[in-house]
Order: sequence, then C-alpha cells, then structure tokens
Amino acid sequence: MTTAAKTLTRREVPTDQTWNLTDLFETREAWEEELQAIPAATENVTRFKGQIGLSAQTLFNCLEAADELLARVMRMTTYAMLKQSGDGTNPENQSDAARAGAVASKTGADLAFIRSEILALDDEKLETFKADVPELREFDKTLSDLMEAKPHRLSPDAEEMLAAFGEVHTAPYMIYERSKTSDMVFPDFEVNGQSYPLTFNTFSTYEESADTDVRRAAYEAFSATLKTYNNTYAATLATEVKKQVIESRLRGFDSVTDYLLHSQQVTQEMYHRQLDVIQEELAPIMRRFASLKKRVLGLEKMTYADLKAPLDPEYDPDTTYEEAGKTVLDSLEVMGPEYMEIMERGVKDRWVDLADNVGKRSGAFCSSPYGVHPYILMTWTGSMRDAFTLAHELGHAGHFSLAGRYQRLSGTRPSRYFIEAPSTMNEMLLREHILGKTEDDRMRRWVILQSLGTYYHNFVTHILEGELQRRMYAKADQDVPVTATLLNETKQQVLQDFWGDEVEIDERAGYTWMRQPHYYMGLYPYTYSAGLTASTAAAETFKEEGQPAVDRWLGALKAGGTMKPLDLMKEAGVDMTTDEPVKKAVAYVGRLVSELEESF
Repeated sequence: MTTAAKTLTRREVPTDQTWNLTDLFETREAWEEELQAIPAATENVTRFKGQIGLSAQTLFNCLEAADELLARVMRMTTYAMLKQSGDGTNPENQSDAARAGAVASKTGADLAFIRSEILALDDEKLETFKADVPELREFDKTLSDLMEAKPHRLSPDAEEMLAAFGEVHTAPYMIYERSKTSDMVFPDFEVNGQSYPLTFNTFSTYEESADTDVRRAAYEAFSATLKTYNNTYAATLATEVKKQVIESRLRGFDSVTDYLLHSQQVTQEMYHRQLDVIQEELAPIMRRFASLKKRVLGLEKMTYADLKAPLDPEYDPDTTYEEAGKTVLDSLEVMGPEYMEIMERGVKDRWVDLADNVGKRSGAFCSSPYGVHPYILMTWTGSMRDAFTLAHELGHAGHFSLAGRYQRLSGTRPSRYFIEAPSTMNEMLLREHILGKTEDDRMRRWVILQSLGTYYHNFVTHILEGELQRRMYAKADQDVPVTATLLNETKQQVLQDFWGDEVEIDERAGYTWMRQPHYYMGLYPYTYSAGLTASTAAAETFKEEGQPAVDRWLGALKAGGTMKPLDLMKEAGVDMTTDEPVKKAVAYVGRLVSELEESF
C-alpha cells in the first residue's frame, strides 16, 4: 500500500511560503509590549467621557483619538489572529489569540460611552457642531449611522454592560474555530490500495478529484468525522443565534433578520430579492450543469460528492505561484498604476501565506489591518485554479488598501452587501485576460469552468447557506430551538429543493453546514451573491465605456465605508434597486452552461 505525501507541520514549512508578520510587529516581544500598552492608551479616549456634548472640538478630538486607538488594537489583534490561523494547534498561538481578544473586548467596553453620548445629541446640535468644526465632516457616515440607530439604543449603562460582554459574545465563533483547527482530526482513507491523508483543507482538493472513488471515499470519511461533532457544533451555533435573538428583542427590532440587516443598511426587500431570484432562476441552469457532468463523466448517478468533479479531468493546467502571480498582475493592468502598485506588492512582498500545514485554517481570506498592509491566507495546490483564488483575495487587498489610503479607519469598511464586489471583479478580469490570450478551445473551456466555479461558490454554495440562515432565523424568531436535527434536516432540504432529482442528496450532505464559519458572522453568506452581481454588471461597463467605468469603480473602492451600499453600487455604475442586475448575472451563468453543453 502506498501513502500520499504527509502534511507538514508549521515549523517544517519554508519561510517563503508564509506571510511576513514582522511588518506588523518585529517580534512577539514587541507584540507583547503593545498588548500591555493598550489598556493605558485607552485613557487617551476615556478622558472625554461625559464631555462629548460640550463642544464640537471635543467631539472631534474624541473621535480622532478613538480611531488612533482602534487602529492599534486592530494591528495587535490581527497579529494574534494570523498566527492562530497559520497554526491553530500551537498552544502559544491559542493563548495569544485569547489574550488579544480579551484586550480588544475590554477596549470596546471602555469606548462604549462614545456611542451613547453621541446618541444623546439631537440632530440640530450635531449639525451645529459640524458647522463649527468642518473636520467633523470626515466622520459624517459614522455619525449618521449612529443617529439612524437611535430608535434601537439602550441606556448608556446597558450599552456599556453589553459591550463588556464582548469576549463572551464572540465565544461561539472562537470555540468553533478552535475546535476545527485544533481538535478535529480526520482519518486517512484508502482507495485501491493507496492511503490518502485527510484534513479540512485537503478535502477541498479531493472534492475536485477526477477519480470518482477518491471523491466519494473522501466525502464519506470527512462526513463521518463531522458527524461526531454534530451536537457540539449545533449547540455552539444555537448559542450564537440565541445571542442575536435576545439582542434584537432588547433593541426593539421586529425580527432577528431586521436586526442583522440593520448594520448592513440593507432592506428586507434587497435581502429576499437576492435569495429568491437566484434560487428560482439559477436552479434549472445548475441542474442542467449537473446533468452534463453526469453524462460526460459516465456516472450511473450524480451524488452530492460529485458536484465539484472536473468535467475535463485530463486537462488540469498547473502553475507555480510565480507564474500565476505574473498572469494575475497582467490581467489587472486596466486598473491603473495606483492599484497595480498595491497588487505587485501583494504578490511579491510576502503578503500571502501559501503553505499547507497541520493546524492551518481552511479556506481563504484577506485581513486588512489599518496602517500596515493586507494579509492573504490560502493553500497553494499548484493548480491554475489557485490563480483565481489569488486574484480574488488580492481584490479585497486592493479595496482596503485604497480605502485605508483615502479614509479614516472609521470610514474604511463598507456594508457587507458590497464587500465581495472588488474580489470577484478581479476574477472576471483574470478570466477575460486568459480568454483573450488563448486560441486553445480546451483552455477556453477550462476557463469557462473556472468562471462557473466562481458563480457556483457565490450563487450556489453561499446562497444556499443564506437560505439555511433564512429558515433557521425564522424558526429562532418563533423560539424553536436550534438543534442538530433542525440544522441537518433543513440543510438537506435546502439542497434538495435546489438540485431536485438531478442530484442524490443524502443524509451526509445535511452535515455540510458545519464546514462554514460564515454562520457566526451574521447574514454574511447571501452578500457574496450581491457582490458578484455588482461586479458582473460593472465588468460589462468596463467593456462598453472603457476608462470612465474603471474610474467610477476605483472611486467606489476609495470611498470605503463612507457611503451606503446602494449609493456605493451606483458610484460603481450599478443600480441594485431592482432585480435586473441579478437576472442578468444569472442569465450570464446560463450562457456559460450552454457553451459548455455545445462544447461536449
């Protein structure tokens, strides 16, 4: 019996495959000093307590000091979080992440008075303050968002008490991630005399294996381990949901959904439009796609484990990180020199962690500490598909680098409704670049498949997570307990409703809600589809209008969080007040599937 290559420990990974955390803190000792210094530095802000309403200058000084402090806290917590993401099995990393979280929570509680005291001001006084100190206009969006929250404020004492529980409130997510990276161990599985090592990260690779036996065996082994954590993770998620339900009621929202959408500045109409239109119009298209895979791959039945099987398994172009980085950079040149300077640094200056090691967090993300530079986590497999993941995360990096360059910290982060637009735009530019450079029909088909992978990820995987959330929160509002049985059965039903008779959805598919951390981030999953809808529409304007459309897009990136999501979309050249952009994006997916059907 042969065994596939052993997964390295973090210590065994070459340095050039890891991110350079010294750009945040030169040493762990320097980080430790900052951790210890932050509580004392908090006094630079708390000295304004009880005085915010006295003058416009006092309000400005307080907000400015708060931004400076929170930038320090962000860098401190990011350092600990990145180390924990790189190796969650390391006890020191676990301890540092917990300590960082405790300091951040204490800081949040200490600064809760700012919100309460601003909410005590009336609109007229606030406008007078802005006239007295014009610099306050730099905090316009922050102040207007706070005033909109006025009907849902608690008493100052209650707000401070609630903020003091910040570390406890984030505990469900921390427990989930700690368990997943530190405790969850998957057994090796065997296929035709070969043993395959299984981790949370490598399962994603096996899902896309050309070998049906490997795909299905990996799915069985992966699901068996998930099942052993089923009740624990259900209790953890139930705690998260109960927390949200309680706070939504304390603040007087009509439902927990209204409460979660409020911070996104998204209406129920916008929320339900994304979920309804995509599921109703995309399901028939994706069933055709599943049927095509079944026919081309010669499968007797199409199972949930086969959905990511490669349609052209003998054609899987590989690439090195260096080659992919150059291709990605070439594809983004339309964005201009300022954007490209950021992209080049991102690719070449160790912003990216590429390693596959034991204890590394699954998936990919971009973390953007204010005043430093973004950090990207991904696991490099050598497939050309990794180039699309790199382009995606660099889209986040470019967005927040520009926002941080042009806005104060409090004005950098937009609504989650927009957050995935810059990342998916980069993927589309990469796709168009590769298609424009090749005359190989097989490569063209492969690129179309990668594009479908992007839409699958955002319009299928995440939209169905969003549908599970919609059903789960409807039950929670009725005080129906969130249990493992409820989650498993609901997830299985959501998948069945979408895929119909084209795909066999077994009981194990119901466990897949345990794979995603997004359920601990409010109503995050559905926003992936909103971002991709916007970038799909904006990419068309790039072709039609050229530079003016690109300039509008860059203007939206630089605006950061200083505009509401619909206004930000309009700034980028997209009108999301109707279902037209969503329908057009779904129709585009339909054209991709039709071209694939013709090619086979």
